[in-house]
Amino acid sequence: QVQLVESGGGSVQTGASLTLSCAASGRSVRTYRMGWFRQAPGKEREFVAASNWRGGVAYTGAYADAVKGRFTISRHNAENTVYLEMNDLKPEDTAVYYCAEDLRGGSDYSSGAEYDYWGQGTQVTVSS
Repeated sequence: QVQLVESGGGSVQTGASLTLSCAASGRSVRTYRMGWFRQAPGKEREFVAASNWRGGVAYTGAYADAVKGRFTISRHNAENTVYLEMNDLKPEDTAVYYCAEDLRGGSDYSSGAEYDYWGQGTQVTVSS
């Protein structure tokens, strides 16, 4: 059973940076893709970033338009941890951020339905 635990959230001001971490335990060797999603109050969960991994190699990440150029997804293989580096944060980035793991390699990396395991989420609040 895979368990994902996010950390690194917090309250910051506009323009600040945060790096979220997603530590995985019980990881399956069949991990195909890791993703980050977020959900703001009163809104549906939305895709943020994803990256495929095969044989321990991370492929170029994919990003939502709203975060492209500001956020970067990466992975530390030895620590079994996925990161989301967030720069130039804006109030509209305020949300609970979730990491997710896809074991099956679905065709739509931006759809939450493609992911098999989810973390509990970490809150990010950006004030103006």
